[in-house]
Amino acid sequence: MSADTPTSDAAPFVSDDSEAAAAEEEESQDAAQGEEPSSGVSPVRAVLTVLILCYVNLLNYMDRFTVAGVLPDIERYFAIDDSKSGLLQTVFICSYMFLAPLFGYLGDRHNRKLIMSIGIGFWSLVTLASSYTPKEHFWALLLTRGLVGVGEASYSTIAPTIIADLYVKDSRTTMLSIFYFAIPVGSGLGYIVGSQVSNVAKDWHWALRVTPALGLLAVLLLVLVVQEPKRGAIEARPEHQLHRSSWTDDLRALSKNLSFMLSTLGFTAVAFVTGSLALWAPTFLFRAAMITGERAPCVDSHCSSSDSLIFGAITCVTGVLGVASGVQASRVLRSRTPRADPLVCAAGLLLSAPFLYLAVVCAQASTVATYVFIFLGETFLSMNWAIVADILLYVVVPTRRSTAEALQIVISHLLGDAGSPYLIGVVSDSLRKWDSFLWRFRSLQLSLLLCSFVAVGGGAFFLATALFIENDRHLAENFIPADDEPIVVPKSGRSTLVPVSSVLI
Repeated sequence: MSADTPTSDAAPFVSDDSEAAAAEEEESQDAAQGEEPSSGVSPVRAVLTVLILCYVNLLNYMDRFTVAGVLPDIERYFAIDDSKSGLLQTVFICSYMFLAPLFGYLGDRHNRKLIMSIGIGFWSLVTLASSYTPKEHFWALLLTRGLVGVGEASYSTIAPTIIADLYVKDSRTTMLSIFYFAIPVGSGLGYIVGSQVSNVAKDWHWALRVTPALGLLAVLLLVLVVQEPKRGAIEARPEHQLHRSSWTDDLRALSKNLSFMLSTLGFTAVAFVTGSLALWAPTFLFRAAMITGERAPCVDSHCSSSDSLIFGAITCVTGVLGVASGVQASRVLRSRTPRADPLVCAAGLLLSAPFLYLAVVCAQASTVATYVFIFLGETFLSMNWAIVADILLYVVVPTRRSTAEALQIVISHLLGDAGSPYLIGVVSDSLRKWDSFLWRFRSLQLSLLLCSFVAVGGGAFFLATALFIENDRHLAENFIPADDEPIVVPKSGRSTLVPVSSVLI
C-alpha cells in the first residue's frame, strides 16, 4: 500500500484496508457462529467493558475538578493566595505525570485490569482522606491531592489501549468517542457536584466525599465485569507475533515518530489551556460578577455562587458538542485527504483562540457575552480529545501503545497543565498592585489572556503533524521487528512484504 493511499483512521496496524475489512467481517462471523472473537472477549462483554471504562474516566475527571468548583471557599478556609491555589492542581498533575511512565511500562507487560483496579482503589481512599484536612495544615491537602494522581496515572495510560484491543476501524473511532465524551462531561459534573454539595452542606469538605464511594463501585465493576483482551489480536497481529522491545528502545522509536511527537506537542497546548481554564474560570467569573455589581463582595467562610454550576453545565455541553463535531468533521474529510485528523485538531485550536480572548476581555462589561464566548471557545477546544487519541493508536504499534500513552501524558502535562494553573496564579499575584476586589479580578484577567496565545501555538504543531502523518501511519501498519526478516509472498495477484513469523506460525 502506498503512503498516498487514503485510509480510514480507525484501522491501524494492518497491511491495507481490505485486510482490516476482512478482519472485521471475520470477527462478526465468529460472533454469529458463537465462536470466541480473536480479542478473547465476547461482543457483549466488550461493550460492557467500554461502558465501565467510560464510567471510570468520567469519575476521574469529576474528582479532578471538584476542587475547582469550590476553590473560593478553599482559599478563604486556608487563607491562601492565587499562587498557592494553583498548586492544588499542579501537584496533582505532577504526580499523575511522573507516575504515568511507570504504569505505561507495566501496562504493556502485565495484567491491565489488575493495575487499574489497584490504582483506582488507592485513589478513592486518598480522596476521602483529603476531605478531612484541618485548616492549619494546607500542606496535607497538597500531599493528598498529589497522591490522587496515582489512580489517574494507572488508568489513563491503559484504558485506551484496552479499547484498541477490542475494536478496529469505525467501531474503534466510535468507542473512543464515547470514552472521551466522559472527559468534558465528568469535568462539568465536577464543578456542578462540588458547588452544589458544598452549598447544601454549607461545608466544602463534603464536596470531596462524593467520588470516593463511586470509585469503590468502579473497582467492583472492573473486577467482576471487565475482561483482559489479547493485545493486537483483533488487528490480525497477536501478541506472540509482536516482539517486545526494551523500554529504552520503545522511547527511542517514539522520539523518532514525528507524527506522535508533534501531535503530542499540539495536545500540550490543549492541556495548558484546559488546565488553566479548569481551575481558574469559575473563580474568574465569581470575581467578575462582584465587579459588575451582580454579586455583593463575599467575606464569609462559605459563599454561595452559581458560577461553578453554570460553567460546569457549559463544560458538559461544549465537551459533547466538541468531541462529536471533531470526530464527524474528521470522518467527512477523510474521503478527501488522509491528513484530516491533524487538520481538524489545528482548526479547533486556532478557532478557539479568539473566542477565549474575547471571553476574558469582555468579562467586566457583559457576563452574558463572556459565557457565550466561553461556550464557543471550549467547543472548538474539545474537538481534539478523541482525534489525538486515535492518531496515537494508528501511528504506534500495539506493544508500545501504553508506553506512548504514558510519554504523551508526561510531555503534555509537564509542559501543559502541570504548571499552567500555578503559572496563572503567580502571574496574577505579580500583577496585583493592591489587595482589593478590583485588582484581584484585574490581575487574574490579564494572566488568563496567555491561554489564547498558547492555543495558536498548538494549532501550528498540528499543522506540522499533517506533513508527516501519512508516512508514519504507513510505517506503523507495516512494522516489522528488527529480528524478523521480511520475505515476499504473493497476495491478491501482487507481491507484498510480510514478516517471516507470520508465515511460519
